[in-house]
Amino acid sequence: MATTGTFDGVHAGHQAILKRLISAAKEHDGKSVLITFDPHPRRLIHPEYPLELLTTVEERAELLAELGLDYLIVQPFTHAFSKTESIDFVRQLLVEKIGVKRLVIGHDHRFGRNREGGFEHLKEFAPVYGFDVEEIPALDIEAMHVSSTQIRQALHAGEMDKATLALTRPYFVTGEVVKGRQIGRTIGFPTANIGGLHPDKLLPSQGVYAVRVDLLDHEASSATRGLPAVANYGQRPSIEAGLAVLEAHLLEGGQDLYGQRIRVHFIERLRGEYSFPNREALVAQIAKDAEEARRVL
Repeated sequence: MATTGTFDGVHAGHQAILKRLISAAKEHDGKSVLITFDPHPRRLIHPEYPLELLTTVEERAELLAELGLDYLIVQPFTHAFSKTESIDFVRQLLVEKIGVKRLVIGHDHRFGRNREGGFEHLKEFAPVYGFDVEEIPALDIEAMHVSSTQIRQALHAGEMDKATLALTRPYFVTGEVVKGRQIGRTIGFPTANIGGLHPDKLLPSQGVYAVRVDLLDHEASSATRGLPAVANYGQRPSIEAGLAVLEAHLLEGGQDLYGQRIRVHFIERLRGEYSFPNREALVAQIAKDAEEARRVL
């Protein structure tokens, strides 16, 4: 049992397709397979537009495994592959490579060169190559009232509750703690500077957030997952205005995390980012932010 697509975000609409796929695989004593693409097809087709990924391929793989998907196949999306005709896509990838017996797709799924293939093509190809095809009705997905575009708009607006509802989980980013100028230590609020972020990963609007932090280089436990923190994403105009930086202050200590992989889950935006007249005013506001984050979390 298979489906194809980018499934960026693995949001509620995607989950409707995946649940049907996984259910069908179990009904027929088969395996559930998702064929996705990397880099995202828009990287080659519309390189002039920023991608703003909701999930990296690695993050997507984790989320799909949690949902119960058996296999994820990552197809390199090259210029040569983008020229694959729809019938060759079906024959070479779906039939010859994975031996598909049933294909489950969303109502608006397109595939092949210039997105020429659709559900009608699949209905023609299916009996020829010996597989069934099932289309998830538009109403079943639209009833979720969710799309990747809506989620991106919510993140740009700092509306984390809307993003959380559509994703069925808080939005998160994954990176590595890197050394900064350690200015936070001098004012009593040491922070973990998060670098190594995927260049195409979308970050929410600049500001201060109540977040939860996972330490990924430790065994999963309550001591290393969901740690309460307050985070700032922005240019830090009161310290050293420059490129936007993501940094998090753990509310329960343990800031020495250099070199560790870390995941930041955005729970609520507390305020925008603005400049303070002096260091005392900055420290006072950070203290208020920390208390507000504790209340939210």
